Amino acid sequence: MTIDRTLLLEAMAAAAQEAGAAILEIYATDFAVTDKKDSSPVTAADHRAEAIILAALAKAAPGIPVVAEEEVAAGRCPDVDHNFFLVDPLDGTREFVERRGDFTVNIALIEHHAPVLGVVLTPVEGRLFAGDTATGVAWEEKAGQRRPIKVRAAPDRWVAVASRSHGSAATEAYLAALPIAERVSRGSSLKLCLLAAGEADIYPRLGPTHEWDIAAGDAVLRAAGGRLLDVDGATMRYGKPRFYNPGFLGLGDGVSAPAIGPFLQ
Repeated sequence: MTIDRTLLLEAMAAAAQEAGAAILEIYATDFAVTDKKDSSPVTAADHRAEAIILAALAKAAPGIPVVAEEEVAAGRCPDVDHNFFLVDPLDGTREFVERRGDFTVNIALIEHHAPVLGVVLTPVEGRLFAGDTATGVAWEEKAGQRRPIKVRAAPDRWVAVASRSHGSAATEAYLAALPIAERVSRGSSLKLCLLAAGEADIYPRLGPTHEWDIAAGDAVLRAAGGRLLDVDGATMRYGKPRFYNPGFLGLGDGVSAPAIGPFLQ
C-alpha cells in the first residue's frame, strides 16, 4: 500500500488536535492520578488521547504498527521492523498533573530507524508543530494560521532550553562550559520544537527518555534543519531495545557542542 506522505502528515496533525481537545476537557476537571509500574504518573487523559490517536492511525495507515506509551505500559507492544509509528499521547504528564501547561501530544513515523514525519501539539498554547524530513519542510500552526519554521543561525551566545522537571547537576556541568546567554526551562517535547522554530539553540538532556518522548520533536527539528544526537554524538536512531535513550543533545544551525556521554552520571 502506497501512502501519500502529505495526506498522512495532515491525518497525524488532525489526530493530535482531536487528542489535544480531549486532554483539555479532562484538564478542566478534578481528574484522578495513578502510578504505573515505573512510578510515573498516568491519567485518564493519557488513555483517552492514545485511543483517539490509535484509531486515527489505523484508518490513515492500516498495517503500519504503532508503538504507543500506554499500550507498552500495559504489555502490548507490536513487533516492529523498518517502519512504525511512535506515539506519546501526553508527554509531560507531571506538567499536566501540576497544571503547568507544558505538555504535548506526539506522533511520529519512523522509517529505517529515522523519524520522517512528526507532529507535536501543545494543547494549552494551541501550537501545532509538524515536519517532513524528506521535503525538509517544517511548520507551525496556531489559531488556524500556518507559517514555515526553521532553526536559526547560531548567535555568538546561545539560548539553551532545559527540562523543568528533570534538572540535574550533570546538566549544569555540561552547560557551564558553553557560551550560554540565556536558559529557558520548559517541559516536554516542546523544547525540541523551540529549537526548530528558531527560539533556542541547544537542548541537552542528560537523563533517560523513551523514543516516543522525542521522535516527533526530532522529526520536526530535522525537517527544520536541526540535529538530534545520541550520547556519543551520532545521529539518533530509533527502534533500539526497549525504545530506550540514556540521553540526547538537540542542536540548531551552526551549534557545535561536545557529546554528552562523558557527563552522564
